[in-house]
Amino acid sequence: MSQYQQHAKKRFGQHFLHDRNVIDNMLRAVNLQPTDHVVEIGPGPGALTFPLLELLPRLDVVEIDRDVIAWWQQQPQAEGKLHIHAQDALKLDIPALRGDGDTLRIIGNLPYNISTPLIFHFLEHRAHIRDMLFMLQKEVVDRLTAEPDSSDYGRLSVMVQYYCEPHYLLKIGPGAFTPPPKVDSAVVYLKPWATPPHVANDPEQFGKLVQQAFSQRRKTLRNTLKGLLSAEQIESVGIDPVRRAETLSVEDFVNLANLLTG
Repeated sequence: MSQYQQHAKKRFGQHFLHDRNVIDNMLRAVNLQPTDHVVEIGPGPGALTFPLLELLPRLDVVEIDRDVIAWWQQQPQAEGKLHIHAQDALKLDIPALRGDGDTLRIIGNLPYNISTPLIFHFLEHRAHIRDMLFMLQKEVVDRLTAEPDSSDYGRLSVMVQYYCEPHYLLKIGPGAFTPPPKVDSAVVYLKPWATPPHVANDPEQFGKLVQQAFSQRRKTLRNTLKGLLSAEQIESVGIDPVRRAETLSVEDFVNLANLLTG
C-alpha cells in the first residue's frame, strides 16, 4: 500500500496520514472501548484503521475509492471485523447505520475538499452520534473553534457551536502526510450537546438567520437582516443593530432567531 500512498487521487482530496505519534494522540483523546460503535471516514491505507482494528471487534468504514476498497478486501487483519460502506460519505445513512444500537463514534482524516459539507451532514444527524474526532485543514478547525469578534468566526463557527462543544486538540504539519498538503492540519473533537445551552425555537429559522447575517460580513445587522428583523426588533433583545454578525455570540443569534417565531 506504500506505493498507493504515492498516488493519492486529487479528486478525492487524499492526503494519507503516516505519523504514528499523531495517531496515538488521536486515539488517546477518544479513549475507545471494545463495545463502541465506531465509524471511520476514509480509511485510505490504514494509518488509523489498523490501530482501530486492534482495539475493536468491529469497525465500519466509509470509502469511495475502488482501489482502496479492493486492497482492504484482501487484508487478513480486516476479515470478519471490517465492514466497508462503498459510497460517498455525504450520502451515508447515519440512522440506518446506527440501527437500534448505541450512538456512533465517528473518526477520520476528512477529505479537504468536502470537509465542511460532511460536518453539516453529521450535524443534521447528531441525535445518532455520540462524538466526532476529525483531522481537518487547520483553517477549518480554527473556524470551528473560533470565538466571537475574531477573523475566523463565521457561520460555520456559530452552527457547529450551537449543536456541539468543540475542542481544538493538536496542530499537525504537512510532513505527517503522504503526499504532504500545502497547508497545516489540526485535530478537533466535537461532542454534540445533549441539550444546547441556548435553544432556538425553530432550528431551521435559526440556520437561515445565521446564514443571512454572515452573507455580507462587512455590513451591519441592520442591513444584513433587513426583511427578517427591523432595527427595533434587534434592539429589543439588547443588540445594537449597527453591530456586525462576527461580533455576536451563539446566544445572541438564538435570541434574534427566536424573535421570528414569537
